[in-house]
Amino acid sequence: MPATPIAVVTGASSGIGAATARTLAAEGFRVVLTARRKDRIEALAAEITEAGHQATAYALDVTDRAAVDEFATAFRSLALLVNNAGGALGADPVATGDPADWRQMYETNVIGTLNVTQALLPALTASGDGTIVILSSTAALSSYEGGGGYVAAKHGEHVLAETLRLEIVGTPVRVIEVAPGMVKTDEFATTRFRGDTEKAAKVYAGVDAPLTAEDVADTIGWAVTRPSHVNIDLLVVRPRAQASNTKVHRTL
Repeated sequence: MPATPIAVVTGASSGIGAATARTLAAEGFRVVLTARRKDRIEALAAEITEAGHQATAYALDVTDRAAVDEFATAFRSLALLVNNAGGALGADPVATGDPADWRQMYETNVIGTLNVTQALLPALTASGDGTIVILSSTAALSSYEGGGGYVAAKHGEHVLAETLRLEIVGTPVRVIEVAPGMVKTDEFATTRFRGDTEKAAKVYAGVDAPLTAEDVADTIGWAVTRPSHVNIDLLVVRPRAQASNTKVHRTL
């Protein structure tokens, strides 16, 4: 009987990461949930297990390279890595943006993805049929005012995915980039605006049906379950009400 394929999901404590873990578990993966908030991922692992699927939790900060390397020793073979950990801080213009925010976004979105990908690539290759998913954003493809630091970080993540795909072609590992547009989750905008829920709510004001975390998770689930020879290089997913990063239909 073939072994159950293992999927590692970073940033699995909430939002897209948590929804992706649920989706992959339902698809038959044994999911390994990682995030800094141990209580959140342990509760999610218990929920998934109670639903009849397989899940384990491992507290991890993707920016801590020593911790990531230690985590990777647990895997001789790995079917799937979903690099979801990341996020945005602030919406200041370039002229007044806080370099500390820029640095943190780069460390989490780019260096964190690099750390986990490098550490787990041998196990993904050893599986004979590995897949790496990088959750970027439509910010990885075009700029918008007030988004400089986040846009720069997500452009970096996009280039990481694109370059990795070039470098490992011919190996049994796919590199898939999923770039969501406007997604309304419990934490993304609130974290970006440092707990200012009123400012966070304005991001989605008047927008009919922004994407949900489950919408993005469903997209990821579809992409990673294509036949092994099929690679979804880049999948951009937006709500119908959004035509670009700066063109959103609102009814106010």
